[in-house]
Amino acid sequence: MANITASDVMKLRQMTGVSMMECKKALLKTEGDYDAAVKLLRELGAAVSAKRAEKSAKEGLVYAKKCPCGSKIAIVEVNCETDFVGNSADFKAFVDKVADAALDGEADLEGKLAEEKKALIAKVGEKVEIRRGDKLELQGTGTLASYIHLGGKSGVILEVGVGKPETLEAPEFQQLVKDLTLHIVASAPRWLDRTQVPADVIEAEKEVNKKKLENEQAEKGGKPKPPEILEKIAMGQIGKFYGENCLLEQAFVKNAPGVKDTVQKVVETAGKKVNDTIAVRRYVRYQLGA
Repeated sequence: MANITASDVMKLRQMTGVSMMECKKALLKTEGDYDAAVKLLRELGAAVSAKRAEKSAKEGLVYAKKCPCGSKIAIVEVNCETDFVGNSADFKAFVDKVADAALDGEADLEGKLAEEKKALIAKVGEKVEIRRGDKLELQGTGTLASYIHLGGKSGVILEVGVGKPETLEAPEFQQLVKDLTLHIVASAPRWLDRTQVPADVIEAEKEVNKKKLENEQAEKGGKPKPPEILEKIAMGQIGKFYGENCLLEQAFVKNAPGVKDTVQKVVETAGKKVNDTIAVRRYVRYQLGA
């Protein structure tokens, strides 16, 4: 039997938001396998929040920068050890250089800025890592936008397309783009739409739903449902998964009380106001340390 410590239980608690007792039971049943424990908790119907335990383990900044012509935008994450260094002028200047390199299409950001990083480490006395960087280039008529939350704790870069150039100047369109960046940072969609969700992810989600249904039936002492019925019900519940994880199917964060418009509906409504077709093309969202 695996030796499950209090720190192991606490880590799973931080990852899921489930009670300490349930986390301990799950770890014991899965021999200390965290991923298997999370899956087990979900199968048992626990409200797993799927938080990452290491989410706050690294300090630093998420930072976005657009080129002057507006045709390219980049987002980068650079890590350090403390908030004090992360908020320093020297660290921020280095992060800006990293963003410039990302805008230029540099694939090896660490290699490109090795000397600058070495000098910064010597100055601040902390470990510094260029964790990642992404770039979007405008494709056709549209705009690129960004939003950085909480001074660099999370952020997004976004491309939104339109059919007519004049739409770009419409206040309704500009407000929509701003709202979309806020929504993405707040709601953390994993994919743009359901076509981007990998088949193996859907299959795994379906199996979790089936197991959960089986457990619920067993607890009630009822007659087990036939496999084909379980399959049908489990697939029917996939819609909720799409609604939680796909941007265009998520409930819009700025909905008024009682309104249940999806992001797709909000985009379509804005398009009607400006008499144009608006499409969310791509986005990249970063969470510091996650």
